[in-house]
Amino acid sequence: MTSADTQPRGEESLGVRFQRGEDDALHELYRRYAGPMFVTAISLLGDREQAADAVQRAFVQAWRAADGFDPNRELKPWLYAITRRAAVDVYRRERRSAGHVSLQVVRELSDDGPSMDRIWRSWQVREGLDQLSREERQVLEFAYFQGLSQSEIAGRLDIALGTVKSRTSRAQRRLAALLPHLRETAQAVAS
Repeated sequence: MTSADTQPRGEESLGVRFQRGEDDALHELYRRYAGPMFVTAISLLGDREQAADAVQRAFVQAWRAADGFDPNRELKPWLYAITRRAAVDVYRRERRSAGHVSLQVVRELSDDGPSMDRIWRSWQVREGLDQLSREERQVLEFAYFQGLSQSEIAGRLDIALGTVKSRTSRAQRRLAALLPHLRETAQAVAS
């Protein structure tokens, strides 16, 4: 059984269409993966502008390599690897233009050490967030990415505090159900 047999049907057809060089496949690829690719790049680079540059470079590289893509493979890991390499390239270019290159940081970016696991988890969390309703995703993003309290979220969204609390609780339960493998991995690391 190939990995294409275990992929969702839409994913398989997207891989085939992408490999053929169909323009609409590139648009669909961007719609599905630009967010997780950005999370990967910003986790590595720590700068939104550089991360956006890395994602753009990654898409260009992926499109140029599309005819060599094996549609029996999954797109996510392939794009993840291209994004990581593009981020390293952006980092090296930025450091050269700044007049120095920290070999330790480049080595850390290039290694498949624990930080790569963290970035992969971030990618998966981003995909999980994308599966939540807009309202659920919004309260979690305000709370976890912007550091707002539930009262501040209620004020920002102009909704009752109780609504924020119930949306947050529901969103956290749904996200945990979507990502049980991350909880198991965290528990294994802790023990």
